[in-house]
Amino acid sequence: MTTATSLPQAPDLSTDEYLVIGLATCFLKEDGKLHEVRILEPIPSAAIEAIAKGVPTSYEMAIATTLGTVLAGETLQKPDGFPEDAQFCDEFVQRAIAAARTYKAKTAAQAHVPPGTTRQDFNYSTERKRVLNSQRIVRAEDNVKQHKYTHEVL
Repeated sequence: MTTATSLPQAPDLSTDEYLVIGLATCFLKEDGKLHEVRILEPIPSAAIEAIAKGVPTSYEMAIATTLGTVLAGETLQKPDGFPEDAQFCDEFVQRAIAAARTYKAKTAAQAHVPPGTTRQDFNYSTERKRVLNSQRIVRAEDNVKQHKYTHEVL
């Protein structure tokens, strides 16, 4: 029998806390072209409930695991079942801890991806692309022309 130890980053959580990690298809914009990348992201309980209801998602699959399996010491461990080219998202540790807290608060959400299983029957779609490095640049042409009496009391 293994003993669950608390995590130094989150003393309120132990290494055996439930966590869902998804494989998302995202895009990077370079030189005006989109390049596909596969990202490993923790999925919080509210998101997995929406995805399980059939909302279109960029997640190809999700694996239910534990915090200790992924956060092994100072290095991140990719759970079995994910492709080699998949990479961890930015701020993965903080996001994983936050997601684990959502499942701790709402244990019923664990039924959507039972512990130790993989789920691949999501409504996977890349129609609305998730661009990771997009920037919004506001220009003068974007301003809406207003009538000269807009701000006056008539």
